[in-house]
Amino acid sequence: MPRSKTKPASQTKTEPSPALVSVCPNNAKFPLPSEADYAKEFKRLQRAVGQQRRMGREIVVVMGVGFVGAVMAGVVADAVDAQGQPSKFVIGMQRPSRRSFWKIAYLNRGVAPVEADDPEVARMIRRCVLEKKTLTATFTYDVLALADVVVVDVQCDYHKDTFGNVRQGRADIQALEECLKIIGEKIGPDCMVLIETTVPPGTTEYVAYPIVKKEFERRGLGDREPLLAHSFERVMPGRNYVASIRDFWRVCSGVNPEARKRVVAFLSEVLNVEKFPLTVLDRPLESETCKIVENSYRAAILAFMHEWSVFAERNGVDIVKVLKAIKVRPTHSNIMFPGPGIGGYCLPKDGGLGLWSYHTLMGFNDEIFKITPAAIDINDTRGMHVAQLVRDALRNMGKIVAASRVALLGASYREDVGDTRYSGSEVVVRKLAEMGADVEVYDPYLKHWWEFEKQDTYPAPGHSLSRFFRNQHRLQELRMHREMATTLMGADAVVFAVRHEVFLSIDPDAVVKMAGKPVAVVDCFGILDDDQIRRYFELGCEVKGLGRGHVKRIKDEVRGNSPR
Repeated sequence: MPRSKTKPASQTKTEPSPALVSVCPNNAKFPLPSEADYAKEFKRLQRAVGQQRRMGREIVVVMGVGFVGAVMAGVVADAVDAQGQPSKFVIGMQRPSRRSFWKIAYLNRGVAPVEADDPEVARMIRRCVLEKKTLTATFTYDVLALADVVVVDVQCDYHKDTFGNVRQGRADIQALEECLKIIGEKIGPDCMVLIETTVPPGTTEYVAYPIVKKEFERRGLGDREPLLAHSFERVMPGRNYVASIRDFWRVCSGVNPEARKRVVAFLSEVLNVEKFPLTVLDRPLESETCKIVENSYRAAILAFMHEWSVFAERNGVDIVKVLKAIKVRPTHSNIMFPGPGIGGYCLPKDGGLGLWSYHTLMGFNDEIFKITPAAIDINDTRGMHVAQLVRDALRNMGKIVAASRVALLGASYREDVGDTRYSGSEVVVRKLAEMGADVEVYDPYLKHWWEFEKQDTYPAPGHSLSRFFRNQHRLQELRMHREMATTLMGADAVVFAVRHEVFLSIDPDAVVKMAGKPVAVVDCFGILDDDQIRRYFELGCEVKGLGRGHVKRIKDEVRGNSPR
């Protein structure tokens, strides 16, 4: 594995205590604010808000400027009225922790704090901060007192205590609860709070409303009803990232008629509702359930295809051809092949939020959910089957995993994006490492794979998948190769893990030449066509594939073993 270089001690400069700085992904350090900085910062915001109000602009505070919040802040700040003039002034708020404070500095420089394959993300953030001056960022919660609208994009996760068993897990809504309490302490009674986070069904009504209402009562505002609304995002990483927020259908709801009216008006002013009309539901419980059901549905379809993929492998069937034949029928045109796992932030966890809500928020003790948890468990563990195929392919060449170098092509959770969250490729790497393999990785969309490089703290301390496998400590040294050739050099096995466009037309002769010898090839995503598979066998390679049961037939034809 390529190792990162370190400077000799003599070249190291004296720097601030690690406890007092936030380090960005590029290793630049940003000192955390001191006590005196808060009052100065709030005065800056008061001046800016006063100026913006005089221009007739609504003040919007976005809580959390991470993967969704930063882009949502940009979309709102980029909105214009009927005369083409900016209608909103947006303040992105991020708590000043060591892990996240650098995002504030990035935004205030006009730099997007998230990496995106969509060039419009960087352009939009820069335009709104530096040109239109409709977007800024801050670290003080006092900004909430200035808001007309608060958009909550605070992460709500689901932690699984056992690998492959979603029932042994729990929703983590503590950060959201803490955020809502602070909101209740500081906002004006006419401020609308829009929860955009994907949450367990019932969160807005059974968690958020009581928290904010109690804070209103404590402040002497007991006669005022909180204006709480819910509208989940359907963001899709990739080249249309911004459009997936601004130019896509939305569902919304509110806890009371006024909240519904306000959320419809707000979203209509910032999203393309003429082409993508809003769907307004009666209550937040319904809109929250909507997000969980639509993602659980997709997860279930993918898990369903896993069992038929295994059937195909064991019975000489090519599932890729089968799916193409099925898709001719319009009613089945969206049937999907799961690859080594479904990945992404939503599908692997959202069904778990529903399970947790049913038992915890709703108070039911029975087990009505059968398909939803089974689908998550199947999808979470599908990468383990890939490792088995690597083992079998190497065994057919007289090799073992523990003495092999495996090249993995593709780390992202889906094609042509640079997003590794819950990627099936991570499970493949971890299982192969557990079995003793040396793994090298190339993905043209990624410079880092933080799930490995920072596995002690990423995605959060104690929550890395490394805790479910042995022999994981060396994976902290894993670094992404910049060239495919260096990844393949000396490889005993090559795993095509993601359908990146660049991988679809790779010549088998080139792969063998770069590896320097015949290799065991595993196709996780229907990447190889029959001619490519045939050529690999002609070159002395072994080929396996998820759902590619017909490869044995091609092998027999090439090597003269086909039945008469």
